[in-house]
Amino acid sequence: QGQLVESGGGLVQPGGSLRLSCKDSGSAFELYTMGWYRRPPGGQREPVAQISVNNRTTYEDYVKGRFTISRDNGQATVYLQMNSLTAEDTGTYICKKGTGLGGWGQGTQVTVSS
Repeated sequence: QGQLVESGGGLVQPGGSLRLSCKDSGSAFELYTMGWYRRPPGGQREPVAQISVNNRTTYEDYVKGRFTISRDNGQATVYLQMNSLTAEDTGTYICKKGTGLGGWGQGTQVTVSS
């Protein structure tokens, strides 16, 4: 089973950057598509970015050109580099392993504010 643990969230000013990490303590990380979702305050969970086993990436329109998803299979870790952050990026960022119903992390909080 294992566990997904996100880190790297925090408070950042508009225009700033953060790099989120998600470490998988389970097995066969390299065989799974990985993704990042977010839940804005008072909102519902929504997709942000995804990276396939072949390092093909997809992004939601609102983060294209600002966010970069990447993975390190040797470290069983997926990253989300977030640049040019705005207040609208505030939320809980959640890691997802695979495309099934499970595989969710607990999330890490990102707050963009002056």
